[in-house]
Amino acid sequence: MSPVNLAMVTDEILFNLATAVGEHLQARGLTLAVAESCTGGLLGHWITEVPGSSRYFVGGIIAYSNEVKQRLLGVPETVLEQHGAVSRPCAQAMARGVRERCQAHLGISVTGIAGPSGGTVEKPVGLTYIHLAAPEGDWWEAHRWTGNRTQNKRASVAAALQLLYRYLQGELTAE
Repeated sequence: MSPVNLAMVTDEILFNLATAVGEHLQARGLTLAVAESCTGGLLGHWITEVPGSSRYFVGGIIAYSNEVKQRLLGVPETVLEQHGAVSRPCAQAMARGVRERCQAHLGISVTGIAGPSGGTVEKPVGLTYIHLAAPEGDWWEAHRWTGNRTQNKRASVAAALQLLYRYLQGELTAE
C-alpha cells in the first residue's frame, strides 16, 4: 500500500486503510484498542465502519481531558506536568494504557492540537503524536498538519491507520 497524501484525505481513503488494517489484524488473530484525544473518536469510527470489525476491535477510550488520560489510561501526572498532553511521552502512556486496560494485542493513541486555536510557539496547531504499542515494541510518529480542524483530525486518523498497516506488514523494526 502506497503512502497517502495526508493533505487530501477522503472517506474512501480512510475506509480503504481501515479495511486493509482489519484484514491483516483478522488474518493474524490480533486485537486492537485505541486511545484518542484530538481525534475525538474518529479513529474508532473508521475502524468500525468495516463490516466484521468486532472480530479484532475491542474498543477505545476518548481521553480528551488530562483527568481521563490519568484515570482511565494511566498516564502519569508527572508526564502531563513535565511534557504536556501533546507529547511523545503522553502518547506512549496512552497507547500502552489502552492496550493493557482493554487487554488487546495492540494499542494505538493519537494526541494533538487540532485547531484552530490552542497552539503555542513550542506546540503549534496541527502538532500531533501517534503511538503504537505492541508486544515486541513501540513505534511513534510526530506530525504537523496545516489544515483546518477537520482536515487535521482526518490526517491524524489516516496516519494512525498507515502506522498500523506498516506494522502489520512487518515494515517496522522494534525500537
